[in-house]
Amino acid sequence: MEEHSKLPLLPEAFLSFLEKNGIDPSIYTASDSTPRYLRLKPGTEGELEEIEAEIKCKLEKVNWLPGFYSLPPDVLIANSKSYLDGKIYGIDAASGAAVSVLKISPGDHVLDLCAAPGAKLCMMLDLLGDSGSVTGVDVARHRLAACKTMLQKYSLGDRCRLFVADGSTFSLAPVSVDSLSRSCESAFGENDEIFREWTSRRPWKERKRAAKAREAKSLQLVSSSENPELIFYGRQSGVVGLSKNELYKTMSDLEVSSFGYDKVLVDAECTHDGSVKHIQKFEHWGWKTLQRRVLDAERTDSLTVLQLKLLRNGFRLLKVGGLLVYSTCSLTVAQNEDIVEQFLKENASAELQEIDEAKEWPSAACFAATSTRPLTEYRLGCIMADERGVHCDAERSEHWVFLFP
Repeated sequence: MEEHSKLPLLPEAFLSFLEKNGIDPSIYTASDSTPRYLRLKPGTEGELEEIEAEIKCKLEKVNWLPGFYSLPPDVLIANSKSYLDGKIYGIDAASGAAVSVLKISPGDHVLDLCAAPGAKLCMMLDLLGDSGSVTGVDVARHRLAACKTMLQKYSLGDRCRLFVADGSTFSLAPVSVDSLSRSCESAFGENDEIFREWTSRRPWKERKRAAKAREAKSLQLVSSSENPELIFYGRQSGVVGLSKNELYKTMSDLEVSSFGYDKVLVDAECTHDGSVKHIQKFEHWGWKTLQRRVLDAERTDSLTVLQLKLLRNGFRLLKVGGLLVYSTCSLTVAQNEDIVEQFLKENASAELQEIDEAKEWPSAACFAATSTRPLTEYRLGCIMADERGVHCDAERSEHWVFLFP
């Protein structure tokens, strides 16, 4: 009875929305008991007891997600020395699951089409090791700037490049070591501007030019017609030594099949109705804001169009044999099953495959079926060469996987 006492706080319009999508409204009363998660930076596992003593909390290992630990929602880590030193960082378990099923290996070229705010990028780069690259793309300049700050804080930006761009039209290739060496050789004698090692202390003229460009952009979000804006690149990201013409050369469909990305994550913009804590914030923001952001039909229609465009473009940039994960934090059929179903109808080479890792996830016996709507908080999908789809309910997180060969 006490759990359901909070339900009247949800407006009738939202309750109707939940009923239409087969979602139990009681999940939105669970934020006080829903744990938070953090990930230890590889190499710091031996300092676990020291970290626990510092934050005055015993961390519980998440057995189904390597490197992850849960902690009570009221424990704060932002002012701890371990956090400030970059030994730990907060990241949702569901986000970690989305990255983990990409099966990133050293040497992979990875693309994150909706990269902000950056925790997933950090995990990708941790998994990547000393070879390969990660390209982060986001349409929101201020949110991508937060990614840059995070990468620099954790010293993980060496193999990463960040572009402010529309993920539904982004077309730049990953940069291989071979193309980098060729670029360095061909750079001499060219008049085109060459990218040198990144530094935040740029020459005054360059800073002034960049400031004018920012002033000229009245909107925070870039349009699909704008060229990608490179706001950060690491020393080993493949950018140093390239000319602008070489960096901004787009790939043809034929080139993508051999030289596209090995792994692509499309963590698409959505209504966020699957995030329990996000929905509860509307108690303070106002339920009218919820109506505009979540329930408005025009808003949701435009989002599903965008989600399908992002998925199509992510697949277009994937090399033959590569793997793509599609994820949202919405529980609605329209933003998940319907998007994937429409995409699969359009792409005969995209097939579903069972998630091997899901066998160790909570409720791993649950299999995908549009007629079953489990009470979950996060949904993801990944495309693989098999004709089966799987989801599981893991710590209120729903996971879907599909792969595109």
